[in-house]
Amino acid sequence: MIHPLQPGDKVAIVALARKVDFTDLEPAIQILESWGLEVVLGKSVYESYHQFAGPDAVRLNDFQVMLNNPAIKAIFSARGGYGTTRLLDQVDFTFFRQQPKWLIGFSDITALHCHVHNFALESIHGTMPVLFGKSGAENAIASLRTILFGDNINYTSPAHALNNNGTAQGVLIGGNLSLLASCIGTASDIDTTGKILFLEEIDEYLYNVDRMMVQLDRAGKLKNLAGLLIGFMTDMKDNAVPFGKNAYEIIAEHATPYDYPIGFNFPTGHEAENLALVCGRNAQLTVDSAGTILSYLQTPTNIV
Repeated sequence: MIHPLQPGDKVAIVALARKVDFTDLEPAIQILESWGLEVVLGKSVYESYHQFAGPDAVRLNDFQVMLNNPAIKAIFSARGGYGTTRLLDQVDFTFFRQQPKWLIGFSDITALHCHVHNFALESIHGTMPVLFGKSGAENAIASLRTILFGDNINYTSPAHALNNNGTAQGVLIGGNLSLLASCIGTASDIDTTGKILFLEEIDEYLYNVDRMMVQLDRAGKLKNLAGLLIGFMTDMKDNAVPFGKNAYEIIAEHATPYDYPIGFNFPTGHEAENLALVCGRNAQLTVDSAGTILSYLQTPTNIV
C-alpha cells in the first residue's frame, strides 16, 4: 500500500538513464517545494558518463539508496533516454516490496513500471523533472500532483476516426512501445491478459513501429487485452520508400481485429500534455461517439 504524499515528506530525484543538465531540474525543485515537499537529489543528477548519468554502478547505487531509505516517500526519475534496463536485474527490491513508494517517470522508465507491476504494485507513468519547466506542461504537472496526494482523477479525449467503440474494465499498464517490446522474455515482461494497455512512442521509423506491433502480437500481448489506449506518436520517421501507413493506422491494423475498445490520440507520451497515469490500478475504459473516457473503478489503493 502506497500512502498519499503529505506536506513535509521527502521525495528523491535520481537519474536512471541519460545524463542531466542540473539547471533543467530547477523548475521541478521549485514546484515540488511549493507543494510542501522536501527534495533530496541523488548523486546521479550531477554525474556524466558518455550519454549516461554516470556509470551503471553509480546510477544503480543511487536508486538503491533511495529505495531503501524509509524517509523517501517517492522517487522521480529525472529524465528518460536510455539506461534503465541496464540496472533492473541488479536492483534489490526487497525493502521496496515491504514498504512501497511512488516511482515516477515515463519513456525509458516504462521498463521499471513493468518490473514493479509484477510485484502487484502501482507506479506513476508521468512527466519527469527535466520537463517541469517546459511550456504547456501545466496539466501534466497538475495531474501528477493530484495522483501523488491521493485524489482521484479521470480523463477524457476527443473522438478519433480509428477508435473502436466499447467499454472495458481492467488493470491499466503500459508505456513506451519500444520498451514494452524490449521487456518481452525478461524478468520485466508483463502479462497483459484482461488488462487495459496504453502505448506511446517517439522518433521511430514507421516500419519499426510495425515490427514492434508484430512482436507484441506474436508474443500474445494484444490478443487477450480488455482494451487499448494509444497515446502520442511523436516525430515519426519514414524511409525513402514510404511505409504507406501512419503510426495510428499501423497500430489499428494489428489491434482492431481483436474487437476490444481502442481510444486513439489519448494524452500520454512525449508531448507537453503528458497526463499522469497510475500503472497497476483497476480502471474502466469507455470509447464511444463522443470520445474516450478513462476512469478508475476504486478508491486509490494508497488511501488508508
